[in-house]
Order: sequence, then structure tokens, then C-alpha cells
Amino acid sequence: MSQKTVICLYTHGGGMRGLIPALIMQEIEARTGLAMVDMIDIFSGPSTGSILNAAMNIPHPHEPDRPKYKARHLVLFYEREGGRIFPQDALREFRGFLHDFNNRVTKIKRLDWVMNRGHYDPANLGRSLRALYGKTKLSDSLRNLIIPVYNIAEPPLPKDGDSTPEVTLGSHAVWLKKIGFNKGVQPATCTDVSLFDAVMGSTAAPTYFPCHKFKVKMDDKKSKVNTITAIDGSVFDSPPITYMSVLQRYLPPKTKVIMIVLGTGMTQISFTKEQWNKFGSLGVVDPVHGLPLINIFFHAAESALSSAFEEKIGDNVFIFNKSLVPTTKNHDLPEQDIDDASPDNIRRMKKFTAELLEEHEDQLEELCKILVKHHVKTRKKSLFKKR
Repeated sequence: MSQKTVICLYTHGGGMRGLIPALIMQEIEARTGLAMVDMIDIFSGPSTGSILNAAMNIPHPHEPDRPKYKARHLVLFYEREGGRIFPQDALREFRGFLHDFNNRVTKIKRLDWVMNRGHYDPANLGRSLRALYGKTKLSDSLRNLIIPVYNIAEPPLPKDGDSTPEVTLGSHAVWLKKIGFNKGVQPATCTDVSLFDAVMGSTAAPTYFPCHKFKVKMDDKKSKVNTITAIDGSVFDSPPITYMSVLQRYLPPKTKVIMIVLGTGMTQISFTKEQWNKFGSLGVVDPVHGLPLINIFFHAAESALSSAFEEKIGDNVFIFNKSLVPTTKNHDLPEQDIDDASPDNIRRMKKFTAELLEEHEDQLEELCKILVKHHVKTRKKSLFKKR
């Protein structure tokens, strides 16, 4: 009996820089002549990655077995909606200054309306996502889909007479997911939640957007409705964390896993002892220095688990990413800020992606062959349960 292969796509977060993986997916679809859902078994990733993954899995209203969107539609989404979600108005830099000043000095009550609601109006993001997803639920997803959010609220304790749930004290990571394979493993219960709420929660990047509160219910007719108060899933999620914390338990025995990782540009840099010690207590979180401590928090878990992850997956990891840190050879890089939707930055992201794909041409060509072969092998006998 031949070994089963499962292909997982992990898409990183990064706000407007989500245009980069959208462009990579567009190139993959152009080369293979297939939609991403024809080739990928599991879609995962937080923040802007969840925008892409969820959209790719929306059924077409007239052909329910086919996707409503392809990658080129998502490229247009970032180009068209980016400026509405992150308006480049005259107050953009002033908002950032006020936010930074407020963090450094003290809370100024008169500025609460600026500080407490995030840099940007979530209604703008909400309108864009409503138009993209409509009323589609996570359980409607064409393929397996994992959307991570971080729940900042403590779950309520059970009342007298209730069965005792698995209680997690304090804020905690949550993977909203639809996962189901035909053989050898119990499928994950589909969470009864709209794609809109799941993605709004996963994209609620602190300091950019306020948290998003919504209700979820496990789709087993017995579970009660729970409330999640979510912030951006990027605060904890990464490819090795998703693989080892979520995927492994649902994969049939002896499954071969191929993991595709689409990045949005790497921002972490290294420091000398002298540089770090000069930062002081405030300097390690200062945007002027590139938010060094915050960048470490975002990337530390992934780097700590990378060796174990690579050992488990072997050579079956395809990573498409590169640094956004300027060098003497390249100054025309996209902004590291996740909220720059200017035409010039969109141009730079397209140039950056073209260079990235050129540098990984052999890897991309090999991957496309694997994806087409996987599609041909599985199109008649799906791995997924029909719901």
C-alpha cells in the first residue's frame, strides 16, 4: 500500500505584506493551471494569512465544489482594499507619534479615543471582509482550514450541574479549525463560527486594531455557545507550532507531510552586546530601533522549535521568504510596517516577490510538479469527508 501524502500550506501574518504570499500563490496557480484548493489539503496561518486561506476555501455560489476565488482575486483585494483598511491620511504618522508618546510617558485621558480604539477603524476592515466572505462559515470550507486566534478572556467556570469542561485558566491560544480525514483518525469537530468573525479575530493586531469579540459553538448540537475575545493569532502561531500542536494528532498513521511556508518578509535582525545594552528598558520596544524585543517575542518560539520541526518533516519543507532588512545592495525593499498600503509600497512588494521567486526558481518548479502530481493522485479519491 502506497504511503499517503498530505500537503499543508502555512501562510504568515504581516498586514499589507500579505500581498507577497498572494502573489506567490498566483504564480503557483499560473504555472500549474490549478486552484490552490485543488492542490492543498490543509490551509493554516494567522492574521493576513488567515484572510488569504479563508478566501481560497469559499465555495462558489453556483459550483459548490469549486472555489469562489483564485489567488489573482486576492492580489486585487490587497491592491483595492489596502488603502481603505489602512488609510494613508494626514493623521497616520501623528497617530503613531501619539501612541508611542502615550506608551513612553503616561496615559492622557483626552487621547483615549485615539489610543483605546487602535490606529485604524475596524469598521473599514470589517466592511472589506464582509464583502469577501459574506455569511460563509468555517464549516463550509472546501478543504481543511485552521485559523489561530489568541483569546485574551478567561473562559467562564461551569455552573452547578454542568459537566466539567476542559478549563484553561487565563488567556490562551485557540485554533478555530475544520479538519477531517476519512480513515484512521477521529475528525476535529467543526467550530460553528463565521469566517468573518474568525478572520476578524485573527487579524486584530495589537496597536493597529482593537480586539474582536464573537461567539462560537462546537457543531455537535450538545455544546453551549462560548465567547472569544480575540487578538491576532501571530502572537503565538508559527509553522512548527501548528504542526506539532494541531496537525500531528489528526494525521493518519505513517502519513508523509509536505509543508509549504509562504512568508511576508523577515524583519528580525541581530545585535551586538553593546547595541542591546544601550537600548535600556524603553529602547528594546522603540520603533526607532525596529522594535527589537517585540520581534524576538514573535520569532523566538519558531526558532526554538525549528530544528525539531525540520527533523520531523525532513526535506519536505518548502519555504518562500527572505529578509526585509535593508543592505548596501538593496534599498528598494518594501516597508517593514504592516500598514503601508501606498502605491509605491505595493510596487516594491511586487518587485520583492518577483526577486524572491527568481531566487527560489528551482524550488518553485519542483514544488509545482509535486502539487500537480498530488492533484492527479487524489482528485478521484478525496482525503476529506463530505459534509
